[in-house]
Amino acid sequence: MDKKVFDLREIAAQEKAFVGQTVTVQGWIRNHRKQKNIGFIEFYDGTVLAPMQIVYDEQVEDFAAVQALRNGAAIEATGVLVEGRGGALEMQARELTLMGDCTEDYPLQPKRHSLEFLRDIAYLRPRTRLFQAVFRVRSIAAQAIHNYFQSRGYVYVHTPLITANDAEGAGNTFTVTTQEMGKPYKPEDDFFGHSTSLAVTGQLEAETYALAYKRVYTFGPTFRAENSNTKTHAAEFWMIEPEICFCDLSQLMDVEEDFLKSIVREVLEKAMPELVFLQNYAKSNLIEKLQALTTSTVARVTHAEAIEILRNAPKTFEHEPKQGEDIFKEHEKYLTEEHFKSPVFLYDWPKDIKAFYMYQNDDGKTVAAVDLLVPGSGELMGGSQRETRLDLLVDRMNELGISTKQMDWYVNLRRFGGCTHSGFGMGFERLVMYLTDIENIRDVIPYPRTPGNCDF
Repeated sequence: MDKKVFDLREIAAQEKAFVGQTVTVQGWIRNHRKQKNIGFIEFYDGTVLAPMQIVYDEQVEDFAAVQALRNGAAIEATGVLVEGRGGALEMQARELTLMGDCTEDYPLQPKRHSLEFLRDIAYLRPRTRLFQAVFRVRSIAAQAIHNYFQSRGYVYVHTPLITANDAEGAGNTFTVTTQEMGKPYKPEDDFFGHSTSLAVTGQLEAETYALAYKRVYTFGPTFRAENSNTKTHAAEFWMIEPEICFCDLSQLMDVEEDFLKSIVREVLEKAMPELVFLQNYAKSNLIEKLQALTTSTVARVTHAEAIEILRNAPKTFEHEPKQGEDIFKEHEKYLTEEHFKSPVFLYDWPKDIKAFYMYQNDDGKTVAAVDLLVPGSGELMGGSQRETRLDLLVDRMNELGISTKQMDWYVNLRRFGGCTHSGFGMGFERLVMYLTDIENIRDVIPYPRTPGNCDF
């Protein structure tokens, strides 16, 4: 009869019941300290953050072979669970079996490695406690996002990754082609018969489904060819993009606030060991920050009002805040951390710095767009009420040189039963950075794609 193998997750869930029991576990060696007639193995199996200490002595079967086990090796251990120091469980092993050997040049030795070093071995960094914490938080947050939308009747839509439109109109797209590089490009001879690119957003396609299902969301990879090496930009990242019919800008802000607070609450509930570890790693007030967000009142201020607040601030900014222009990180920091001391909705943005599909306000100068700024991270979400008036949408597209013929399927939504609808987008990695206090986007996505880097 096969022996029962336990996960550390199962053991941690009912520790007291396991004291004195003989169990078998399978996992890896993080650190192996050896003395003349005893040894201590820091053992983990990836199911929980906290490792288990395995203690063995000369009574273990094949003591010499066990002492030869190296860091990184996969093992099976059988022994009695006892209460160790600080109440943590440890195993008094009676049998240790090598399941997969590890060579002596294993890069992850028991010391603190730099994040830069770990990026170079991204295929191994999930074995470190730091990245075990980060990527478990990422997993829990992803499921929390699905839980939020599914429990409220949203339909999950898979939008295309190859597209013929640049919804943002910025031109920062990756071309998809089967033609030989270096030769004259002929769109009619390409795979799809015309030029295509990797999607920068799934929003426009999501709108078509919202106008059939009322509430939908996308959650998938998007791509932007921005030659930016900042800590918050990547060429490939994941986006959450809900679209909601019969919803105006004010209602959209209600949804955004409820959505973010719900996700943070679920992460606090399900990932506390990871958050404690990450808080200690970053020497921050991570948990207090997240708890404060769940009970905060989110301020609402127009872009024009925010600019006046910044211009009257009792401090000097590196970049002068100006009406009609975008704001900078330093401005976001001041608004959220000093002036309002809370998250802030910044709405009614200047028309000239926003996308073509946003609802044009009666003043002719602004659109019904909104950004959510949060303390510690700045912009976390961006959304808008969508332009539903056919004539104004067409005029705006013509003004920006966007082909209404190529985008006729989108324009037609305004002719065939269109209604007031709104949506927002949130970069998932930006959210994970906020949830973990990890400062660089390269460290919250398994294999970062950035300018000059597409390893693994």
